[in-house]
Amino acid sequence: MADWQSALRSDPLPWLLEQDNPAVRHLALRLLLDEPEDDPTVRRARSRAMKVHPIGSILDAQEAEGYWTKPGGGYGPKYRGTVWSVIFLDQMGADPRDRRVRRGVEYVLEHSIARSGGFGATGSPTAAPPNSTVYHCLNGNLLRAVIGFGFLDDPRTRGAIEWEARSITGEGFEHYHRWGTSGPGFSCAINGTLPCGWGANKAVRGLARIPSRRRTALVRRAVDSGSEFLLSVDPSTAAYPTDTKISGNWFKLGFPLGYVGDVLETLEALADVGRAKDPRLGTSIEWLLSLQDDRGRWRNGYAYNGKTWGEVEHQGARSKWVTLRACAFLKRAAA
Repeated sequence: MADWQSALRSDPLPWLLEQDNPAVRHLALRLLLDEPEDDPTVRRARSRAMKVHPIGSILDAQEAEGYWTKPGGGYGPKYRGTVWSVIFLDQMGADPRDRRVRRGVEYVLEHSIARSGGFGATGSPTAAPPNSTVYHCLNGNLLRAVIGFGFLDDPRTRGAIEWEARSITGEGFEHYHRWGTSGPGFSCAINGTLPCGWGANKAVRGLARIPSRRRTALVRRAVDSGSEFLLSVDPSTAAYPTDTKISGNWFKLGFPLGYVGDVLETLEALADVGRAKDPRLGTSIEWLLSLQDDRGRWRNGYAYNGKTWGEVEHQGARSKWVTLRACAFLKRAAA
């Protein structure tokens, strides 16, 4: 513990463990203090988090059938539709045993799988199954969520895993789409058919949720390919291929995380697959540490204000969520 904390300008743990944000408190207990999930303090924090904002606000907005806002594929509206609600609930540490969470995941699995096997980016209530426009960002985010919520063994989840791994390596893959994932190695039409760093982050994090002992040889090859792509440039520069200039959003650490990625997410993705101590991350770690204030806290530079089910945090304000993300990564890098 002391190793990663020694790099901070002050100790943010007491702040993260305050009672006012039980969702952050729950995850800080788990990720930073290594408390077991069945510890009474952890259980109380999670139970409280399920009742109050932001988790409670998302769950309160759910329709009885399991969807949010409108029936169908759930991509729209951003960022209140069904797929986003499930993604954000996972990022906030919602209880996978909660019947509303499980109903939401079941709805996504029933309505959002495209013909190609991945999660389709469609908001159409009439598309059943959705069209074949599948992107690494959405598929990776949803894989991470549905696996985290305990649906790894669902055949539909296994199909989305297969889509993800084969679309990365190109092995036996026949579903590249001119308006979506347009080729192997994270090629994406939205990025001018060039490999997309944001998509790679999400894809690697999604596959990383599969326990290592349960990853097939194909998944391992896809994870290795994704990791090497993310390490092919200094992550702190975000100099991944692009048909325009590098997006400034890379350098705005935020929460929650939609399809937009940031430099810290690249570090998190690499940590998820055991690469947090790679020497090529040294400059990126220095960059991350430079963003903390004199109290060892980070600000939220991409807060989705006005777009989610209530404000999670204020844009530009000191952020418990971003500070939690940064500290959790630094702890893994120092382990």
